[in-house]
Amino acid sequence: MLPTTCLPCFLVNVMRVSMPRVAVATAGFAAMLNMYAPQAVLPLLANEFGVGPASISQIMTVNALAVALTAPFTGIVADVLGRRSVIAVAMVLLIIPDVMMAFSDSLEALLFWRFAQGLLLPPIFAVSVAYIGSEWPAGEATGVTGYFIAATAFGGFLGRMLTAVLAEPFGWRHALFAQATITALCAITIIALLPRERNFVAATTLAASLRQMVKHLRDTRLLATFCVGFGIMFNFIAAFTFIAFVLAAPPFNLSAAAIGAVFVTYLISLVTTPFAGRLVKHFGRRNFGLIAIGIWICGILLTLVPSIAVIVLGLALFAGSGFLVQTCCQSFVATYVREGTSSAIGLYVTSFYIGGSFGGLAAGLLWNVWGWPGTVGLIVAMLVFMGAMIRYAWRAA
Repeated sequence: MLPTTCLPCFLVNVMRVSMPRVAVATAGFAAMLNMYAPQAVLPLLANEFGVGPASISQIMTVNALAVALTAPFTGIVADVLGRRSVIAVAMVLLIIPDVMMAFSDSLEALLFWRFAQGLLLPPIFAVSVAYIGSEWPAGEATGVTGYFIAATAFGGFLGRMLTAVLAEPFGWRHALFAQATITALCAITIIALLPRERNFVAATTLAASLRQMVKHLRDTRLLATFCVGFGIMFNFIAAFTFIAFVLAAPPFNLSAAAIGAVFVTYLISLVTTPFAGRLVKHFGRRNFGLIAIGIWICGILLTLVPSIAVIVLGLALFAGSGFLVQTCCQSFVATYVREGTSSAIGLYVTSFYIGGSFGGLAAGLLWNVWGWPGTVGLIVAMLVFMGAMIRYAWRAA
């Protein structure tokens, strides 16, 4: 038994170790909660505004595009001003578009506020990853990143599930207002728990940070990893946007709440990603990434089977393997880069969300011609490309 005089010291040490992890996990949770909240109710919103699947999918596309546009510049600013300050300010400002979305009276207004919301996500998501890379030793960073990715997965799930469950009895506006309330609580948590950086070395000027970004763009291993990031979000937006329309149509005819429940498959990552660090050490980053790609392909192919149970299994494999690859990518960038980490993560997030924008657009075009089988074929082709990039980028990682 510990002496009673040691108990306060023990509790202080536990809090000192746990609080930063809770704070960065909350940041990841909040970012993905906001990113994905409308996805499960897209069929309801299509009926509300009188448009088709390809048009209403712009709600996801404009958000991803806004993230892609601001992510690299967020990294430059964070490298100068400090990461904690950027994360905290962005979390507070995010409450504004969240609330305004709930009061939107047209699709155009909703798209505007979704774009504004997207502008504020990189200072939360990307800068948090850079914070992890600089504040934890390389041996721990992959594990902490795993917890961060698990939190993003839970945020993505809860965002979809919450809006789906609340939209039917109370309407989509009340569902989005509930999302804004959760965002406010997350902002308070981050401000209270996230400590100031201990290992942060600020770039002397914005120009110096920009030069570091140019240096990153000349690194072929980073560029290949950025391509993998592009494919990750491409696949997630393509799959989870249009599978909702598959499940809402015959022979399934699922309600919004039931479709939201299908997104419980996201929770598989809560089990898998915390072990990513150990698995990478055991198999090596490249081998483990290729194994995950193989499982990912199997998962998306299973969604072609006209059975709810098999589709759910396929989506679980799809989500679980996708988040494992995401963990490998983010931890590689955060630990591989020694200077200008925020700008490197910013470039990664830019490629990640450009992929999301193209995923929604390309899948929408194929959906109009070949339906869900065309979308699946597109995703498989992207996964093959990602496997080739992993073989090159992580050859010694």
